[in-house]
This record gives sequence, structure tokens and C-alpha cells, in this order.
Amino acid sequence: MANQELTQAPNFIRAIVEEDIKTGKWGGRVVTRFPPEPNGYLHIGHAKSICLNFGIAAEYGGTCHLRFDDTNPTKEEVEYVQSIQEDVKWLGFDWGEHLYYASDYFEQLYDCAVRLIKKGSAYVCDLSPEEIREYRGTLTKPGRESPYRNRSVEENLDLFARMRAGEFPDGARVLRAKIDMASGNINLRDPVMYRILHAHHHRTGDKWCIYPLYDFTHCISDSIERITHSICTLEFEDHRPLYDWFLDELQVYHPQQIEFARLNLTYTVMSKRKLVALVVEGHVRGWDDPRMPTISGMRRRGFSPQSIRKFCEVIGLAKRNSTVDVALLEHCVREDLNRCVPRAMAVLRPLRVVLVNYPEDQVEQLEAVNNPEDPSMGTRRVPFSKVLYIERDDFREDPPKQFYRLSLGREVRLRYGYYITCVGVVKDEHSGEVTELHCTYDPETRGGSSPDGRKVKATLHWVSAAHAIEAEVRLYEHLFLVPNPGEERGGDFKEDLNPKSLVVLDGCMVEPALGDARVGSVYQFERQGYFCLDPDSSPSKPVFNRTATLRDTWAKIEKGMQRSSS
Repeated sequence: MANQELTQAPNFIRAIVEEDIKTGKWGGRVVTRFPPEPNGYLHIGHAKSICLNFGIAAEYGGTCHLRFDDTNPTKEEVEYVQSIQEDVKWLGFDWGEHLYYASDYFEQLYDCAVRLIKKGSAYVCDLSPEEIREYRGTLTKPGRESPYRNRSVEENLDLFARMRAGEFPDGARVLRAKIDMASGNINLRDPVMYRILHAHHHRTGDKWCIYPLYDFTHCISDSIERITHSICTLEFEDHRPLYDWFLDELQVYHPQQIEFARLNLTYTVMSKRKLVALVVEGHVRGWDDPRMPTISGMRRRGFSPQSIRKFCEVIGLAKRNSTVDVALLEHCVREDLNRCVPRAMAVLRPLRVVLVNYPEDQVEQLEAVNNPEDPSMGTRRVPFSKVLYIERDDFREDPPKQFYRLSLGREVRLRYGYYITCVGVVKDEHSGEVTELHCTYDPETRGGSSPDGRKVKATLHWVSAAHAIEAEVRLYEHLFLVPNPGEERGGDFKEDLNPKSLVVLDGCMVEPALGDARVGSVYQFERQGYFCLDPDSSPSKPVFNRTATLRDTWAKIEKGMQRSSS
């Protein structure tokens, strides 16, 4: 399975677009948009939407707009705007000249609201937010009309203008659409279009003290930009009648809204509210913490944009919500990195090895393969000397059965090096812990093979003690202990946090070639996994994040499924 190509899953939206092109519905145009709110960092669920919207546009010779839904200034920051643009570009997409903001349309949105008031399709309501919720009713009980619903057009126009002029405090009044308080769709029970909010906006400053809500803003913005396919996640399916009502009532250009199932991933949370809580309460180190499902966190961890795009392609689109195993994402990461990143040797928990018969001052430069999957990546030189480090777990004084690595009297191969045999140990006199191994090497086995044909059962990685660079290594596991945090036991999702989601190892030893690594560079540490150089690194001490282990859970799942079906 490790080398098996994952296939592209069905995409029902592609079929819709192709049919529209065939029938000339939009004059052959394909215009999509990605409309994030700048109130947080993007996560892997947004990546699915980005790949879909930009991918559909590119595939059919269209355009995709990046539009910020910046209608709530109390939660929006320029930092989020910048991070979103960085994430979209990092994933490999470009909006070109089509960068827009909902705030670009504030004047047009206001004019549309005035038109609806003049038609008798909108009114100013003095009910409090709590009263509006009470009047709205429930799924089984129809709503009640607001006592302010039948104000005259003139009074509504006057009040709305005074709302804009800043005469009223926050929450005093709202503008609502006049639709149907008895509708079976709660979204059509006179939804709020504007609220009063005296807050500084990151683009319009203090020009506005009333701000439109999403359902009103979104459809009109789509219309202004002449979007053809307004692709949304499934929670907006019940909002589609409202999307259509606003555009039909205004008699303007009317795009088609299409919904698809959002991405849910095991062992994580996707709710922006929950992600904000993790950051604000200090459960993670920030939005770009490598344990977070944010695109910036995955970038810092060492995930490649190609692997994320492949993952989004493989999971495809569905019309029903489901949860994807995070092992599939990790599999896509391994598949991509295995082909394109260089190998290196790193010892995470060092144990000192002295080759007692190796010349004292001799240093050899052994040839090591950079990537066996890609011969074009060539080779590198790795220094070999009398004193080495190996992994502590690669030695057992009293080895159990099936343990084929180093022990007293046993011979093993050093990767790219020689056969060595353990002939003695040095222990701490107080704890009894093994602190050093004494070994002999066979000079006839350079390169890892024996001229007399004898075989060994284990090959160990190592680094030369005199040349190694000391590093910090951060080992990451799932942020949560259970596949569905907060749901399996019915408690607070934070109760399911994994206390061992980050383990920091100090005093690790890596080969000297890694001293030239650049921040963001990813390597496969042989026998260990994939690791990425973190921005916290300094010239004197590199810091590596574990991107993924070499163990591929998804490959095992797939292999088991194939066996059971054959």
C-alpha cells in the first residue's frame, strides 16, 4: 500500500459545472469564490474548500475570487487577513486581481436594504435579541410577528437612516427582512439583516456603526461579483431559500448556491470557537502550533501543500456529513515526503559507542544515499570516527526474543558503515544504567557488506560524536485522546486533551549536514520518521518537529480491507 496511488474520489460539483458549460447556463463562464471570515486562522476544512473553489475554476478556465467576509469588526484583525492570504498562496493558488472584501460593498448593501424597505420587504425592529429569539418560535412551533413589523415605509426609512447616523446604542434596533414568521424554515422567519455596532473596522474605520449580517451580505456580494457557482458547506443548505429570496426580491443577478459536506477529522476539532479556546487558554502555543489542524500549524509541522491537496482530492465531496480518519491525511503526507525529501541520520536518545579497535585520530567520509526513491538526489558524505552515538533503544543487555539489534557478543551493521560487535559495557556506578558501549569493528565490511558473505539481522543508524550537532526534537502526537473529542463521553472537549501530545527531547544528536538546513526544510530521519526544522531554531541549536512517523496506519487499514474483500 505504501507505493499504491490513491485515486481521485467522485466530485458531484464537477458534474454540475460540466452540465452548465454544456447547456450554456452562464454563457460558458465559471466564477467561484472562497469567502473566509478574517476572525481566525484557516484549518484543514478550509483547505478542502480552497482546493475545491480554486480547483474547479482552474480546471474549467474560470476565475476564483478571494473575498473576505469582514462584517463583524469586533472579531476581525489584519493579522487574520494576512495569514489567510499566506495560506491560500502556500497551498498553490492565486486569486490574481480578484481580491475583494465585503466591506467594499457596504454602500451597495445599504442601498439594497433601502430598496427592500421601500418595497415593504424589510422593517426596523425594536425587540431585544432575547425577544427576537423568543418570537422566532421552534422547529415545531411557528413564530410570532414582531409588534414593529407593520411600521410604515416612511418610518422604517427614517429609523434606518438614523441607525446609520449613530443615533442609537448597540442592540437598540435591528433591520429585519419581512418574510414569513410561520415558515417551516426558521431562517425565513424575518431574519436580521443589520445590527447596530459602534466598533472600529480594520478597513472602513469609524465610517459605519451598522453592519450587515452574513446571509444578507453573502448573496449580494456573490451577485455583485457575478459568481456562477456559490459553493458552500452543508450547514448553509437551510439558508439557501433565504439566499434565493434576497436576490429574487431585489431582482438582481442570481448565482447558484451548491452545498457539500464539510470536513470532519478524527482526533481533532474544527470549530473555530473551540480552536480559539485552545489558543487563548494556552493549551497550545498559538494558531501555528504543529498540533493544531490549522494550515499554518501543518505548514510548521512540515506537511507539504502537495500532500494536503492530494488529501482533499482523495476524500472527494459528499452530500452527507461524515468524519475522515486522520490516518488518511498522515498517509498522504508520508506518500509525498517519501518521494521528495532527503534522508539524514539523527539519534534522539543517544548512547555512546567507542570502537576500541578503530584508529584514534582517523575520520572517514562514508557515502550515504540522499533518497533511494529518487536517484537524481545523489549522495552525501557522512563522517565516521572512533566514538559514535546510537539509539539507546537499539541496545539491550538482556535482549528478549525477537530483539535482533545490539547486545553483548552480537554483531550488527551500521548504516553505510561497518559491522560492529559489542564486547563490553560501562555503567553508572550509582544507577546501574548503561552509559557507554565498547565495540569492535570489522574493517573489511566498509559500506555495510561482508566479503565472506556472513549476514546480520539488524542495521542501525548512528552519528559521529565528534561531528554531531546537538538538537532539540519535538515529538507530536494527536492533540486529543479520542477520535471525537467532547462527544464520546458527553463532556467538555478539553477534557479529552492528550497530555502527551508534545514530548520535547533535548540533547539529540544529528549528522553535521543538518547544520545547513533552512527553516521549513523536511528530512526523513532514518528509522525515525519525518522531521521539519522549526522557526525556533538558532545557529547554535536546531529544533526539529516530527512531521510524521514511518508507521502508516492508513496503509494497514487499506491492506486489511483489501484482504477481507478478496
